[in-house]
Amino acid sequence: MMKALVYKSTGSWYIVKTIDQGNEPRTYNARMKGVFKIDDITSTNPVAVGDEVEIEMENEGEGSVTITRILDRHNYINRQSPRFAHQHHIIASNLDQSMLVATLKEPKTSQGFIDRFLVASEMYHVPPMIVFNKADLYKKKEQDRFEQWKGMYENIGYRVFLVSVKDNEGLRPLESELVGKTTLISGHSGVGKSSLLNVILPELTLKTQGVSGWSGKGQHTTTFAEMYDLPGGGRIIDTPGMREFGLVDLEKQEVSHYYPEMRSRLNECQFNNCLHVDEPDCAVKDAVEAGEISADRYVSYINILGSIEEKSY
Repeated sequence: MMKALVYKSTGSWYIVKTIDQGNEPRTYNARMKGVFKIDDITSTNPVAVGDEVEIEMENEGEGSVTITRILDRHNYINRQSPRFAHQHHIIASNLDQSMLVATLKEPKTSQGFIDRFLVASEMYHVPPMIVFNKADLYKKKEQDRFEQWKGMYENIGYRVFLVSVKDNEGLRPLESELVGKTTLISGHSGVGKSSLLNVILPELTLKTQGVSGWSGKGQHTTTFAEMYDLPGGGRIIDTPGMREFGLVDLEKQEVSHYYPEMRSRLNECQFNNCLHVDEPDCAVKDAVEAGEISADRYVSYINILGSIEEKSY
């Protein structure tokens, strides 16, 4: 029996790398033992990139192995399954941090998308950072918007970076944040995620595509999540570009707990199940009116509330 890390998941086959102490890591093609499919695992992908697993050699030789056990996850990030609305899809597991690559032009990333990603990271206790790419394209309008959002997000404790992968600007401080950590990288298609990875890991030469002219949206280039070793130590997990970020397993009463600026005020509300919409003596609404909580963040909170379906029992 050997321990290994899952580096790539295609849904039926996996690429794993051994992590046994004292031995040179070896890479294998792996498949899942059938029993996992009937265990209490409700996601569309029982084995995720970043999982630590136990493997055993298959009889026909050393070319492939079977995953016999998934070890306990430290954490993971979930999203709504792209194909099945009421199922979830584990994006990656055992993360030290997450990185959202966003852009303010070609294509523009909405604040709603950013805030949903931040909520998902907060839900699963994964510290997030936001990287705004394509600074070389920003005119005054985009620069002003960046400064506004930078102040808004840094005031509530998030790390914010401005980079231009094309001009190789602003990348060194970002790269230093990755050393020795396992980082999930995510974002809309077309924001320059693969281009950023090509700079960090030049040997990858990942396929990149521009933005679709007729839709203004990026074209998908990454099909499956995959993890890469960083030369200075640590790992980075690339994920398929997302059009939307669907939150799962989230109750309306929980949403404010994942907004740090609201979380610190929840005990001051009159009602312990306050949704901060039309309840009296609401500390969150008072803070919005006083300018202590960003009105834009409050609007995104209301939008997320409205997107959550009430469960029927």
